[in-house]
Amino acid sequence: MVNKLSKILLSSLLGIYFLTYIDVIGYAQGENIKITESEIRTHLEFLTSSKNKGRYPGTRGNRRVVKYISSEFEDYGLKSFEKKYLQKFKATLRVKEGESPKSPVKTWNVIGFVEGTDPILKDEYIVVGAHYDHLGHGGPSSKKPESDEIHPGADDNASGISALLEIAQKMAGNRFMLSRSVIFVAFGAEEQGLLGSKYFVEHLPVPKEKVRLMINMDMVGRLNSEKQVYMGGAGTFPGGVDLMKDLGHELGLNPVVHAGEVGGSDHVSFYRAGISAMGLHTGGHSEYHRPEDTIDLINIAGEKVIAEYVYRTVVKVAQSNYKLEFINQD
Repeated sequence: MVNKLSKILLSSLLGIYFLTYIDVIGYAQGENIKITESEIRTHLEFLTSSKNKGRYPGTRGNRRVVKYISSEFEDYGLKSFEKKYLQKFKATLRVKEGESPKSPVKTWNVIGFVEGTDPILKDEYIVVGAHYDHLGHGGPSSKKPESDEIHPGADDNASGISALLEIAQKMAGNRFMLSRSVIFVAFGAEEQGLLGSKYFVEHLPVPKEKVRLMINMDMVGRLNSEKQVYMGGAGTFPGGVDLMKDLGHELGLNPVVHAGEVGGSDHVSFYRAGISAMGLHTGGHSEYHRPEDTIDLINIAGEKVIAEYVYRTVVKVAQSNYKLEFINQD
């Protein structure tokens, strides 16, 4: 009887030790996955490469970028819906005034997710997004319409996608910190009228009522000397304004929070559908929608801070003790 009890006790102790060991190793692995300037630069260099020719929907360059993002999602271990990262849709492209309409082209949203750990709250979702497309060689949305130069769109929005990828990688390594699940979406055809985000909201891979908050990054690569980061939509979820100010100040940022103003990028598609949504950017500039929006003008150190800011925000709102509900600002 004593030997049997001794064996049971030893087995229990070994089990506790093993679980503790696994927890410590998992935590250490998560802590070692960091958002880095070198990886941000690597993503930016690929996205703005002349081979991608401005990431215009329906082009080979656009497809190369889609493949790159989906490959990164797979490497990070993000889960997919219905065994695929790609959500295909047709985009009707803008044309100059007086030109004949073009036939819709095939493009994609790239979608992956990190599953939360709470048995109930893992069925609620935070969406983090950024658009990957840009203007190609210009077209009707260019601020330099006479030019046929490649518009690399380093800030708009290679910056948002490179931040998205870094956040996704770190989040996948720190899944144990999440109660709710987190969906990462690289939207297509934003420059053609928010088409990718509209399609995503209309064809959600989860029930709409389970999407509790959307956070969007569009032009986050030009953090200025005053460390100002601008955001609209923080008032669409409980405590959003105070949360964004507090987390920003912790990182040395100077948040400029517009509680009642939502903005004008992909997060608007969510807000219009009655989903809390917030968009972040680091301000406008004279290179917007011009060939001069190049990688050498990106503040990579600043973008790293913005990515960490969004990461900490997601971790906070993905916890079980953070109440989320839609607050209408109209």
